[in-house]
Amino acid sequence: MPELPEVEALRDFLAEHLVGHEVVRVLPVAISVLKTYDPPVSALEGRKVTVVRRHGKFLDIEADGLHFVTHLARAGWLHWKDRLPDGPPRPGKGPLALRVALETGEGFDLTEAGTQKRLAVYVVRDPGEIPGVARLGPDPLAADFDEARFAQLLEGERRQLKGALRDQSLIAGVGNAYSDEILHAAKMSPFKLAAALTPEETHRLYEALRSTLAEAVERSHGLAAGRLKAEKKSGLRVHGRAGEPCPVCGDTIHEVSFSDSALQYCPTCQTGGKPLADRRMSKLLK
Repeated sequence: MPELPEVEALRDFLAEHLVGHEVVRVLPVAISVLKTYDPPVSALEGRKVTVVRRHGKFLDIEADGLHFVTHLARAGWLHWKDRLPDGPPRPGKGPLALRVALETGEGFDLTEAGTQKRLAVYVVRDPGEIPGVARLGPDPLAADFDEARFAQLLEGERRQLKGALRDQSLIAGVGNAYSDEILHAAKMSPFKLAAALTPEETHRLYEALRSTLAEAVERSHGLAAGRLKAEKKSGLRVHGRAGEPCPVCGDTIHEVSFSDSALQYCPTCQTGGKPLADRRMSKLLK
């Protein structure tokens, strides 16, 4: 799933390639991708793109007062085309969900792999009309997101750190992959309770949150959309690397599996050398 660094890189890429250009066609291929119908997607046609923003994991393309907002979900992606194919796309069983064409002949496709169709597109007058945007917590890379605000968010938070970091209403933009990376950088167990953090631990987690995301954004800066997935994977230290050596201490990276996801961690760096039990089978290691 694209998370804050990849979506920020897409925002930067699209700002360079879209702003000032006219949208001439918006062609839905999979109707299920459309989550709003008033205004219709056709209302974007003939409008010029004025700005591209990011709200957490949502991309927001504004065109003369209307907002084309998309959430790529777990298996969605954006593919930039220097030259779009001639003729409209044909509906079928392929991954193509929606196409946006510019007056230059350039544009982009939104695709979604797999059978779980969660890619979402909204056309609204105000992004705040979208429930997922309206409930977002603060952006962790915003200038005003200081340590005091972070500590206030965690105060009284009874969830484990892994779940708290992934909650978009608490902090916007962090998902499964970067929560693993942040906790590894902070040397903390994913199962530690957020409310149990000492001031020193809160400081350490805050620094890891900001630095991990900022470094990932920096690595992705200037990359074409098609290269972002590979860059994300190459930059991850523990997520998706179960069975490999930890790049910090050399211990074997372990995994805990859930019904629809998994987390990875280093026992030596994060849990005092003790493997975490599978939460489906036994008590969690705090």
